Order: sequence, then C-alpha cells, then structure tokens
Amino acid sequence: MKKFRKILKWTGIVITSLVIIFVILVFALWNRTFVASYPNLHASNDSAIIARGRYLAFGPAHCSGCHSPASNLEKINSGEKLPLKGGFEFDLPIGKLYSRNITPDDETGIGKVPDSVIARSLRYGVERNGHALLDLMPFHNLSDEDMIAVLSFLRSQQPVKNNVPDDHFNFMGKAVKAFLIKPVGPNGEVAKSMKPDTTAEYGNYLAYYISNCHGCHTNRSMTTGAFTGPDFAGGLKFESSTEKGAYCVTPNLTPDEKTGRITNWTEEQFINRFRLKKIISISEMPWDQFRNMSDNDLKAIYKYLKSLKPIRNKIEATYVSAKDAK
Repeated sequence: MKKFRKILKWTGIVITSLVIIFVILVFALWNRTFVASYPNLHASNDSAIIARGRYLAFGPAHCSGCHSPASNLEKINSGEKLPLKGGFEFDLPIGKLYSRNITPDDETGIGKVPDSVIARSLRYGVERNGHALLDLMPFHNLSDEDMIAVLSFLRSQQPVKNNVPDDHFNFMGKAVKAFLIKPVGPNGEVAKSMKPDTTAEYGNYLAYYISNCHGCHTNRSMTTGAFTGPDFAGGLKFESSTEKGAYCVTPNLTPDEKTGRITNWTEEQFINRFRLKKIISISEMPWDQFRNMSDNDLKAIYKYLKSLKPIRNKIEATYVSAKDAK
C-alpha cells in the first residue's frame, strides 16, 4: 500500500510538472513572431487599376462582409458599398477576434502601414506586428497585378476613424497559437497576372484565391483553420451571426449526381441565383457581395466546379434555425 501511494505521489508530481511546463510554454510562445519577405508591390493612382481593386473588394473577394460591423450587414445586403472600417466580431472557440479597419486612416486604419506590409499579410499570413494570422483570407496566390489593384483601391478610400478592439484569445486560443498556428503562404509560384476570362482555369483561380469557395465549401477545423474534408464537398458548420443558436452547413459543390447541390443546375440558373439578395437570413454565404460579380467570372467558376471530381457527401440540412437546433 505504501509503495502504491508513493507511485501515486510521484505520478502526481510528474503530471503537475508537465502541466506547469505546458502553461509556461503557452504563455512564452503564443505571441511569437515570424519572418516573411515583403513583396515589392505598391499602390497605383491609375483609375483602371483602382476600379479593378474596387470590383474585387466589393465583388468576388467580398471584403465588406468581414471588414464592416455586423450592424451594417443589412445595408450591405441592400447593395450599399460601405467603408471597410472593420469591427466585425468573430466569436470562435479560441476567443473573440475582430476584423481590422482597412481604410487609410492614419490612427486607426492602414494610413501609415506600408504597402509591402499589407501585401505580406495577404500573401504570407504574417501580421504587421509579425504574428501569424489565422488563415481566414485566401489571398496568398492573388496575382501581383490583382494585389496591386487591391492595394490601390484600399488607398483610394476615404479615411474612416474607427477604433477596433484588440483580439482576445482565451487559454485554448493561446495554446493553439503557440503550437498549431503558423503563417500560410502561396501554393506554388504566384502569377504576375491572370487574364479574366470564362475558362475553368480562371474559375480555379477565383474559387481558391479570391472568392474562397474552397475555404468555405471544404470542411475544416474552426479552431486552427486546417482543412479536414475533401475539397468543395461541403460540410463546414457556421454559427449564424444573425440568429443566436442557429447555424448553416455548406453544401457539396462537386458534381456528384446524388449529393451535389448544383449538379443539375444550368449555367444560366447558376448565374441567376447569384443575382439575388440573401434570401435566408441565417445564411453565411455572402450573396450580398457575390451578386456584384460579372457574368464572365460566374461562368468561369461554374465551369470549374463542373470539372471537379464528384464526391459523395450528403449534407442533411444546410440551414438549421435556433428552434430546430435544440
């Protein structure tokens, strides 16, 4: 019995020591910084380049859905193009995160942030302070020309003063940042330019690196952002930002004959759906911004999705109200 107690005692000491070491490492590493190169890309005053950036920001890249407060969502759904002043709250298992003010305000926005620093964040997932960004923005492979267009548009906005709260990570969030979150960079070589057309190749570029179809319609961990399911097969659960307790699950976009959402849609039906406002209030799909996309961009995405390998993945319900979720 005495020997057993001794074993328990030393087991407790070892476990306690390991917990203490783990906690120390979490607080030592969660705020670590990373090194990444600064792209030599700079904003332009050319009106055509600015117009391209504006189209991307309020269309396929759907920036305003995240870089506007939740109180503005209905205005965005009504077609208003509002300043990208940030402040949207993401209530995640790892803590509360807030979108940044990306208007050119000197004090609260990006007015004094060099173009190369913004480009580094978008391309390599490293914040201006050197911390790793959660992989929520899919712009790592944005072509150099499109990156310049986005920078040019951001600089062309009217500055808006809006102090956004700092991100607040709970202990689990700090542990995730300490051990699991690293900067995410480009997948392969980044193109200097991508000529917009209606091909499946251009649709691939849009679906992966601008519109983020892949990021939402592929199951992934909401703690680390890591992908856990087949590409474009759906299944990612989003808690509703408009109805507490409600949630939506992204549908399967592969052309599986039994479980694919758009398998039997014609190109015309696909485009027409994108021309509508958000119909279901708890939907997290940015219909309000995607309806600004050109017909050619939608045709390209449609062709690309139709070219995917069919994956059998039945999504039982894509929208679940708070009442039904109980």
